[in-house]
Amino acid sequence: MSSSTGLSRRRVPTSAPDTPDRAAQPADVTHNTPTFHAGTALAGGSKVAYDPRDLLDEGDSRGEGKLPKLTIMEEVLLLGLKDKQGYLSFWNDNISYALRGCILIELALRRRIAMVRDPARRRFPLPDRLIEVIDERQTGETLLDEALKMIKTSEKMGVGSWVDLMSGETWNVMKIGFQLKQVRERLAKGLVDKGVLRTEKRNFLLFDMATHPVADVALKADLSLRVVSLLTSRTAAIPPNALAKEEGVRYRITRSVCLVCAAHAANVLENPLSERLGYEQREDATARCEDIMAAFSQWPFGSGDWATGRVGSNGRDQVVELVKEARKEIGEATEGGEDLCFEIIATVLDVFLKMDSLI
Repeated sequence: MSSSTGLSRRRVPTSAPDTPDRAAQPADVTHNTPTFHAGTALAGGSKVAYDPRDLLDEGDSRGEGKLPKLTIMEEVLLLGLKDKQGYLSFWNDNISYALRGCILIELALRRRIAMVRDPARRRFPLPDRLIEVIDERQTGETLLDEALKMIKTSEKMGVGSWVDLMSGETWNVMKIGFQLKQVRERLAKGLVDKGVLRTEKRNFLLFDMATHPVADVALKADLSLRVVSLLTSRTAAIPPNALAKEEGVRYRITRSVCLVCAAHAANVLENPLSERLGYEQREDATARCEDIMAAFSQWPFGSGDWATGRVGSNGRDQVVELVKEARKEIGEATEGGEDLCFEIIATVLDVFLKMDSLI
């Protein structure tokens, strides 16, 4: 065991003549020292000590609530993967751009980034409002930490600029280093580590390529059910199947909204819909998703053109309830104050809504 832990495996003589009496030591010597407990016995009868605080959920220890097993980016990628073949459609040009937007959404949900608090920002369109890092602690997700570091160390820019730069869509050679490379492959490998996918080699005529078939079929089926339930609900109440089953996760409703909107922007929404719905039902579900995007791409959610009734008509009562519950989540997180993290989410959805393929 490393000596930096403050523990030693070296035996100490029990009758050392110069050992000071323990009772004579100050009572508060170990007041700030973690209490270590005996763990599982190893070969030879020795035990490994551990700090009980290490067993706490990472999100709980930071006051963020429990973190979900999968990030928004991983869920979108999983929806796009062919279950048995383990690869995305070769004709999907949208997913790479959408995944970069999902990175900003996930950072905002974890309260790492927010809009710059400046009243004058309201004069500018949402994508042009500057964002900043408000918590630079690492998240444990490589892509999120990489993006967080870039935002922290660079000049302040808007969401639209960041999504473009991380996607490599820039002619400025000075900013080409902001591109996040191999995002899909890195997300797939992360899902392999989490036991959701597995890795196989597949031959494509002239070359071999690593593919990632679905290993946890039940998890993907549950993910598809969440998407379909949210977009086909006939009542104003949000169906329980539309929310993640994991208890204690913060912003469950907002996460579900972001998932369906990002899936639509990434052009993978058709996959879960075609598995469970007929043609007319798919059309209605897609229209509902577009209405949700129109409502949540406004800030505050559900304001602007959508609130006046000029935008959206499919399942409006259901979308109104979604907006109401999402606003409630914001109020509980901020005690009714202005939440600049959620403003970033609205901005990313506004960028998605204006993508050429969705207009």
